[in-house]
Amino acid sequence: MITTADLALRIEADRARKRARSRQVWVANLIAIAVLGAWWFWSLFVPAYQMPGPQLVAWRMVDLVIDGQERVQLLWSLVHVMSAIAISFVIGFALALASNTLWPVRGFIDDRLTPFLNAFSGIGWLFMAMMWFGVTHFTVIFSVTLILIPFAVINIRTGLDELDHEIGELGRSLTRNPLRIFLRITVPMLVPYLFATLRTSFGVAWKVVLTAELFGGNAGVGYLLNSARQEFDTETIFAVICFIILFVYLSEVVIFAPIQRSLKRRFARE
Repeated sequence: MITTADLALRIEADRARKRARSRQVWVANLIAIAVLGAWWFWSLFVPAYQMPGPQLVAWRMVDLVIDGQERVQLLWSLVHVMSAIAISFVIGFALALASNTLWPVRGFIDDRLTPFLNAFSGIGWLFMAMMWFGVTHFTVIFSVTLILIPFAVINIRTGLDELDHEIGELGRSLTRNPLRIFLRITVPMLVPYLFATLRTSFGVAWKVVLTAELFGGNAGVGYLLNSARQEFDTETIFAVICFIILFVYLSEVVIFAPIQRSLKRRFARE
């Protein structure tokens, strides 16, 4: 039974957490403003081709969105990222499921294939893809996909290992249809791990797609970055990097974080 005193203590603790969180946000914002101020101050004393000011980079970021040809490059990068995430998710899910259910291949997937893919250099995959497929969109998607597959296998495999087996036994006592059990019991329990896989893959994909497009792509922001490097267009280089940082950050805050909080509340009620 919760007494009035216990309720008051909980309310006060909740208020204290909110005050602490508010102070953390203020400190983070002040540090970010200080970094921008230092960047602006430094840009006053060096040539623009070495360190363009934040205002020049901001205007160049706007141009990236407004200019039709450059907007196409941004869209190509998004296509590369989403394609690689989708393919790696499907392959990683299939490998994790095979490892969990088929004991003859479990040792190969867990002890051989996954460590090999996890240790193999992303640059190595990119150069091999360039030799096999040339400088194409497929080269970028192929190399990014192989980098993301280990993240998918490890996350989903962990989820499968931590499933509540008692619920699985209850499902098998109600029906012998394995597909029905998988869709109605296994997949819902895996949702947090599947979401974590997508969230991790999204952040990693944007980090590696730049390199893949820089060396092995014929379109995308990496291709745009390579052209800017050859022309010593530092404003475009900074604008592309800042645009990706801002895009990934907003995706995290606007899309992934709310979904994560919703999943936590849902499973906390269950």
